Amino acid sequence: MEAFSDGVFAIAMTLLVLDLRDPAIGSGVSLPQGLLGEWPSFFALVTSFITVLIMWMNHHNMFNYIRRIDRRLMFFNGLLLLFVVLTPFTTGLVADHMLSDSAGAAAAIYSGTFLILSIVWNGLWRYSSSGHRLLGSDVTDQQATTITRQYYVAPLFYALALGVSFVSGLASVVIILLVAAFYGITATIGK
Repeated sequence: MEAFSDGVFAIAMTLLVLDLRDPAIGSGVSLPQGLLGEWPSFFALVTSFITVLIMWMNHHNMFNYIRRIDRRLMFFNGLLLLFVVLTPFTTGLVADHMLSDSAGAAAAIYSGTFLILSIVWNGLWRYSSSGHRLLGSDVTDQQATTITRQYYVAPLFYALALGVSFVSGLASVVIILLVAAFYGITATIGK
């Protein structure tokens, strides 16, 4: 299951770059002007790439603790991967609308998707860790509790990003990047 998940994460990360084009072709502007005009696309790409990378790292870390699988876990994991593969689409929306009147709506979809993803992620972990159902016998209660607490951060801040999206699309995306930074740091701690 982890190998399958790794493949889905890899595809999602690859899909992020498929919409990049030479901005000077057919636009009548120089390459430097075109690249400068594409900053929202590059910002969204980097933000989402880092976010998916961090999710992949944390997914791998989570499966250092989860040692058994069952059908429900497979379902939760599949649902989680659905929201991971939506990232290229929502990233495209943010990139295409960051400088328009629709920036807030695009950021709301982007942050809302991450909010739902974080809820599914928490559900997957809670299902696996409840009563040590699918955890390894060497996993302590303290380790499971620490991970559970860390996973509270995402839904709270993604909900904040969703609220902020109605005021500033860019600020909403920055909050999502800060969440990724938090999990980037915590993914390197532990097993």
